[in-house]
Amino acid sequence: MWADFKKFLEKANVVGLALAVIVGGAAGALVKAMSDDFLMPIIGAALPEGAWRTWTLDVGPIKFGVGDFAGVFLNFAIICFIAWQIGKLFMKPEPPAPPAPPTKSCKFCLSTIPEAATRCAHCTSQL
Repeated sequence: MWADFKKFLEKANVVGLALAVIVGGAAGALVKAMSDDFLMPIIGAALPEGAWRTWTLDVGPIKFGVGDFAGVFLNFAIICFIAWQIGKLFMKPEPPAPPAPPTKSCKFCLSTIPEAATRCAHCTSQL
């Protein structure tokens, strides 16, 4: 039973996945701290009122937290942008596909064959 469990852990790469979750959580906390501590003060200073996260939209007895939602949405957008940029750093571009070898058509069966062929592979005609 232990051997089967060990094979499962190796095959499913559970350890790598666990490490990715831990590092991802730490990276998310780092990016959120950067957003909250460095970018949001600049945004807060640019707006006419410093306490923009406390803005509410009052509709009768209902209060909608517009400022809080805007702050969370802005944090989300910043985190997504930074994660996208980090992902671009680590992803390698796909190599271009090799060019297709030159081909020609067999004049007897109209099959596509390599240009250097002297006999058709489909109908065995001499070319």
